[in-house]
Amino acid sequence: RQPIGRDIGIPKLDALAQQVKSGSRAFLREEYKYLVVFVSTLAVVLAILYGTNPVSGTREEAWDDGLRIAGAFIVGAFLSATSGWLGMMVATDGNVRTTVACQKGSLNDGLQVAFTAGSVMGFTVVGLGLLGLGSMFWLLSIGRTAAQATQIMAGLGFGASSIALFARVAGGIYTKAADVGADLVGKVEAGIDEDDPHNPAVIADNVGDNVGDVAGMGADLFESYVGSIIAAATIGSKSTESGGAAMVLLPFWLSALGVMCSMIGFFAVSTKQEGKGWDVKLGSLMWALEKGMYLAAYLFLGLSALLIWVLFNSAFGWKIYCCIVLGLVAGAAIGKVTEYFTSFDFGPVSSIKDRAYTGPATVVIQGLGVGMISTVAPTVILICTILACNALASSYGVSIAAVGMLATLGITLATDAYGPVADNAGGLAEMAGLGPEVRAKTDSLDALGNTTAATGKGFAIGSAVLTSLSLLVAFKAQVGAGLDFDVSDCVLLSGLLFGAMLPFLFSALTMISVGKAAAEIIEEVRRQFREVKNERTGRTLREAIQLASEGQTIPEDEDVVPDSDRCVQISTRSSVKEMIAPGVYAIFAPLLIGFTLGPRCLMGVLAGAIVSGAMLAIMMSNAGGAWDNSKKLCEKLKIKKTEQGKACVVGDTVGDPFKDTSGPALNILIKLMSMVSLTIAPLLKDDRGFGNEDWENWYFGLIPLGFGTAVTTVLMAKQVLTWKDPLAKTREQDAAKVAGGEPSVEVAM
Repeated sequence: RQPIGRDIGIPKLDALAQQVKSGSRAFLREEYKYLVVFVSTLAVVLAILYGTNPVSGTREEAWDDGLRIAGAFIVGAFLSATSGWLGMMVATDGNVRTTVACQKGSLNDGLQVAFTAGSVMGFTVVGLGLLGLGSMFWLLSIGRTAAQATQIMAGLGFGASSIALFARVAGGIYTKAADVGADLVGKVEAGIDEDDPHNPAVIADNVGDNVGDVAGMGADLFESYVGSIIAAATIGSKSTESGGAAMVLLPFWLSALGVMCSMIGFFAVSTKQEGKGWDVKLGSLMWALEKGMYLAAYLFLGLSALLIWVLFNSAFGWKIYCCIVLGLVAGAAIGKVTEYFTSFDFGPVSSIKDRAYTGPATVVIQGLGVGMISTVAPTVILICTILACNALASSYGVSIAAVGMLATLGITLATDAYGPVADNAGGLAEMAGLGPEVRAKTDSLDALGNTTAATGKGFAIGSAVLTSLSLLVAFKAQVGAGLDFDVSDCVLLSGLLFGAMLPFLFSALTMISVGKAAAEIIEEVRRQFREVKNERTGRTLREAIQLASEGQTIPEDEDVVPDSDRCVQISTRSSVKEMIAPGVYAIFAPLLIGFTLGPRCLMGVLAGAIVSGAMLAIMMSNAGGAWDNSKKLCEKLKIKKTEQGKACVVGDTVGDPFKDTSGPALNILIKLMSMVSLTIAPLLKDDRGFGNEDWENWYFGLIPLGFGTAVTTVLMAKQVLTWKDPLAKTREQDAAKVAGGEPSVEVAM
């Protein structure tokens, strides 16, 4: 057992870690209450739909198709939620253990503990993914052909995608609302450090790192992992090439090999670097993690070549192998490009720091420019990969490239989940008042974590595009018979326009939600600065901050302790409430278009959403990462409390919802819409297998339209969807105080 705070005589560490863990559990429990209702309702709907319109034959022959697809949906949702819960629980335990390792030992000790915690998330995702897919494929194959079983398995992907979307959106809103509130009031207004224990929002900020960057990211990549395998197996089952059975089994075997190789790569992670805080050589420290990933990748390439030889041993088989290699290389290349645009070792981030000399406005302008130009290289990499794989093995080659990219997800996700563990470890060290030598080690780990988080987001976007494209091809294979998908057709073009709009609507809803939730946190922090006092001395929290900033030591019995639980409650309530609208619209948009206008327009919607969503996701994630690390660069250069440093903090605040809420959630949006479309594909064709004509059976589309309208009406009535100021009542009360001669909030601050 790794030592915790009480083992080194600092029980305060354990108390702080328990606050973070209890807050994380409270959030997930609240979120899952809503999702249980959603999953149960949708499972009943799927059971009725596919019970009356079976995939595998007539109602008499395949009466249980509804139960099968509903069961697959529930299993996918359960496994996705479980992977997020287990990863979050281990991460919150790993936080304090990483801090203690940095206190007792070397930088390598802290790295090993943090990476081990992250690896639990990685191996949980791939383990549950393979377990669920393998067992469900075996069960669903009883009495069904491989093609019919893979079609029903789309329900499992639908369940995983639904949970992933809500987890990513709610977790992202939570973490960024708390982060923005803590930064703006703490750093900019009060001038205190990021994890100062006097900041009421700092615990909520640390909770957000776990629910957003661990549980949310885990559910996101679980969905990609499962979706890529389902898409490849579905396309393989429809293939006319020789070795069709092997094409169905290949993605499962590749994923199993990837798990084994990732486990071997895990033991190669270590470093000889010393903890020098932000002065650490990021390239050398990054190699500590990269050598584990590279070892896993090389082993995977060797073993997958052997697998191809066993299953195919033909020219077509070796073309598939080239697609696997291309997918793996493309993932690594996108990660490196993302590192260039988001690491403070390179020009793009330095340019943002330089623009901060003239204020926050130029920081925002430069960051947007960096984000936009960063879309070029990943797009070129994806285009080359798609074209090459299509030339080698048609659409199956593209789908197997996605599987290859995600095969070593066990260790790739471990490096990503490592980041929030290291970040929380640094926060605990600062809140517990540990020495500068400990902070230097945790800062070094945090600097590395910022880079791995950014590269992980780039990897997630690349895998989402390939997975979504594979699901799109699988959808076409299911409904495309007898239909023309000419892009110049008005129906298809209308779908393209509608699909291209959806990522912007989705991003707007999530960013506005962060803004509203952050406003409540900001007001609460300001209130506590004014009103929370030490009962014995009468000293306010604001006065305690001023004394601490002047370097005065405050005795423990005279210090002022903020009410952190209040900020946790506000973030939890706001994020769960705000996740409903984006989630409902993402699921019901393809249902509305598919049942009303038909599969041709839906194909256009999916294509438009993939193209628009991919560009927007890359831009937002990289711009946000660059803004974040420009702030870190100011810390490294010891100018964080200057006007230049504060300008970078404002840029980082703008970038927070970009990189941790809207950007990552777009990955899930494009995959979820494709998975929903693949799930309903059997309902969009006739008994002969020909796809529905435009507007055929349009009246069925009135059902999702009516439900979406009802949800919108309720959310507007509850003022979830509103332009009103969330702090209007507070402002009215403040104005009344001023009229009565009392000081306003601004004067009190």
